[in-house]
Amino acid sequence: MTKNVIGLVAHVWKPGAADLVHKLHDEFSRSGASLCIESKTAALNGEESGLSTAEVAVESDLLLVLGGDGTILQLHHDMGDNLKPVFGINLGSLGFLTCASSNDWEEAVRAVLDETYILTNRSRLSVEVEREGKVIARRNGLNDAVISRGSLSRLIKLETRVNGEDLTNYNADGLIVSTPTGSTAYSLAAGGPILLPNSGAFVVTPICPHVLTNRSLIVPDDSIIEVTPCRGQDSVFLTVDGQELLSLAGEDRVTIRRSEHALPLAMLPGTSFLHVLREKLKWSGAAI
Repeated sequence: MTKNVIGLVAHVWKPGAADLVHKLHDEFSRSGASLCIESKTAALNGEESGLSTAEVAVESDLLLVLGGDGTILQLHHDMGDNLKPVFGINLGSLGFLTCASSNDWEEAVRAVLDETYILTNRSRLSVEVEREGKVIARRNGLNDAVISRGSLSRLIKLETRVNGEDLTNYNADGLIVSTPTGSTAYSLAAGGPILLPNSGAFVVTPICPHVLTNRSLIVPDDSIIEVTPCRGQDSVFLTVDGQELLSLAGEDRVTIRRSEHALPLAMLPGTSFLHVLREKLKWSGAAI
């Protein structure tokens, strides 16, 4: 039986990254595991690999990622269409996407070697931008798609439709369409609800709407959401997972739907999303 190949990718500028890479490399080597290491990560251990993150994703059966939630989001975009299970170790406190802290690295190694980790399939967004009848951009998102003025704090008017039916014209600082995974990110900060990973829904959340009755809307994740900046508006941008800014012209149509492929995200055995919520949001039940 062929052994699984474990890909190792670290946020090399994070404090403690080099020390943890050393420990993981030694532990996996002692166990006879097959490692595939990204070039900057390998350099932390005094080695050379010459492999990009995308190349590591192709060669590996599982990706062990050291960093934070932002590191996993970047990895997701670097992987492209080569989606592999992702096991995140946070170089700090527990994250929403990472499943273990750096203090629990030995437990993480054992879960990877014994394959006792639990995978949850995280739905993703497929985003298309259409201009004058032609698709000019395609993006995939794990967290969210955001249409806004960018750094300018000015209202924007956005025509929004769901499954071909008018929803409303939002007059707001922007609009967020998020997956359940992204519901704990920008959407939550903008007043949106938290969804469990298996909710089968997306959240449409206006950012600081001018009309106070414009609230977050939960829609089934088989919905097709269309957002169009009204004519005559400039400096309108689309970002997917906080990556590159894509400039939109008036009457460009942004179509957002569920991607055909989900991202398998690992959790330690005995851990649940509700446990992560309690830890991250400090829901102790005690009086503050």
